[in-house]
Amino acid sequence: MIVRFGYVAMSVHLKNASPSQTMTVKQFEQIKNKEDAIRKLERIAISNLENCYRLLKHNLANDITFFRLSSKLVPLVNHPYTKEWKYERALASLLKEIGEFIKKHRMRIDFHPDHFVVLNNLDEDLLKRSLHTLVYHHKLLNGMSINPVHRCVLHVGGAKKGKVDGLEDFVENFEKIPKPLQQMIMLENDDTVFHIEDVLYLGEKLQIPIVYDVHHHDVHHPETFSFQNIWERIVQTWQDSPLPVKIHVSTPKEGDKDKRHHDYIDVERLMRLLHEVKGSTDHIDVMIEAKMKDDALFKLMDQLKERKDCSLLSDASIEM
Repeated sequence: MIVRFGYVAMSVHLKNASPSQTMTVKQFEQIKNKEDAIRKLERIAISNLENCYRLLKHNLANDITFFRLSSKLVPLVNHPYTKEWKYERALASLLKEIGEFIKKHRMRIDFHPDHFVVLNNLDEDLLKRSLHTLVYHHKLLNGMSINPVHRCVLHVGGAKKGKVDGLEDFVENFEKIPKPLQQMIMLENDDTVFHIEDVLYLGEKLQIPIVYDVHHHDVHHPETFSFQNIWERIVQTWQDSPLPVKIHVSTPKEGDKDKRHHDYIDVERLMRLLHEVKGSTDHIDVMIEAKMKDDALFKLMDQLKERKDCSLLSDASIEM
């Protein structure tokens, strides 16, 4: 089994390379000429994309071919002030160049839109805002000529009326949205409301791949469950995807039930999981969600080099 490691959005090693620079609404309002304000937004977005490109090159130099892009590449996107802004045109040449780089080096990239992107809310305005955010991600992927299928990880959402209603509201709204947006979505178990069996219910019903978050599961799981059964079902949700099975790993900051992420990854916890799932699939992509970003990946690989129960394929992948 091949295991490839990636990390999230920003590097602690690459300086002055934030892909998430922004402009506040107040700053936008202070620029009297709206066209000038839009041009400034474009300059920020171009700087973000240039930094994103730098990050991808940094990753390639370190054999990292799995990466989560920042969802904040374009500031104030979908705000009423920028309603008519065709940002995808202004960014077209740079998006194309980045996409060609990603495809040339066979990288897997994806997004994890912010928690306010919720599909199980029946409030039409909130749903519309969530769909606008998904359209924005779709435009970025199209601009890079990256197949948008299974590129956006979402949580199910809230459960103000209870979990059962929350799940059924998700189904109702999911079936209303355009198919290209449906196809972008992966679902992740969360650490508070919807555990792995809840998201598997939706994944199996709606043909959505399930991203297993190990830390979330440790903190919030069904009272009784068979991990092997759950894992087999997770793998099955990926059978028609063009991408390998994906999981999220992070380590609690303090104590087993702490929801906060540690700076680094507990290698023993990770390897216990990988041994448990070994043989169930040929390839797993592991997204490291740690405060120290790429440094957490580098430290993990240094630890894996010393082990006898895996072999290194590259500076960011192993074989079990």
